[in-house]
Amino acid sequence: MLKLTILSLVGVLFLLLFVSFRYGLLVWADTYSRKRRLNIKTNRWSLVSSKQWTRLSRPNQHLLDLLLALGWRLNPQGFVTCSLLIGVTGSVAGVLVFQSLRSAIILLLILGCLPYLLLRMSLINRQMKTRLEFLPAVELFYQSYLITGCRHIRIALQKTLEERRLPGEVQVVFDQLYRNLSVKGDDEGSLRRFSLSFGNMWADYFGSILKVALEEGNNVSDNLKELISDMRKAQLANQVERNRLLEIRIANFAPIVFMALFIGINFRLNPTSSYQFYILDAGGRSMLLNAVIMLFGSIMMGLYLSKRKI
Repeated sequence: MLKLTILSLVGVLFLLLFVSFRYGLLVWADTYSRKRRLNIKTNRWSLVSSKQWTRLSRPNQHLLDLLLALGWRLNPQGFVTCSLLIGVTGSVAGVLVFQSLRSAIILLLILGCLPYLLLRMSLINRQMKTRLEFLPAVELFYQSYLITGCRHIRIALQKTLEERRLPGEVQVVFDQLYRNLSVKGDDEGSLRRFSLSFGNMWADYFGSILKVALEEGNNVSDNLKELISDMRKAQLANQVERNRLLEIRIANFAPIVFMALFIGINFRLNPTSSYQFYILDAGGRSMLLNAVIMLFGSIMMGLYLSKRKI
């Protein structure tokens, strides 16, 4: 009876995966066909509707900001679809390996959240790399702003980039900001993604100063000078916080290393008994599943604490 239930659940999950994939292909083909047939007016109306829907959807806007800040060539809809497909695959693996409904639900949730977890981890890695280089970048921009006559933010950004004195990651973020301000026309969204790329309050203040200069055309040289002065005073505290972030990351990934080391030693010393306990025995598989849950919770907690500390 249990085997029949498991086989039925596997069949349903595979059918769901097939239907989702087939539906995605049909939607893509239908959208592509409509784009070829519709005229310019309809396309403009669709573009306006898409923009309005994006503005009204906070989760969609949040994902869009994260993807654009990291430069990932994927839209929010595609990202969610990939997450669902990975989650369904994890659910099927849970049924086949652990043979329980609990494992299927847990792996569905864990693997479904894994793409977003990787997205946040990539963003935090960038924020940590650019944490100490943000002050020199603002100082260089301030010099370029004074040279250009304190009039045009875009020209100052262009001159800052032409200097080629910014570190690699910071150069990429500033270049992305300059291109977005020059082409897209969504100044508020561009500045929001710029601040998100650095992930600290100084970037928020800097983005607010640029926003005022772009919208009102005011001279913000005094504001930039004051910001640089405050950042220099807080530089020592930033170094202390950076050391705390390193400690959090080490403590975050240490359980994964110890678990892999422990299981590896067991398989090295007694492979037959280890295979019998960890793979064939239901209790051993349940213990591994519980360990995966705890490791996932540890990573989530580490990301949360890293976000609070940046």
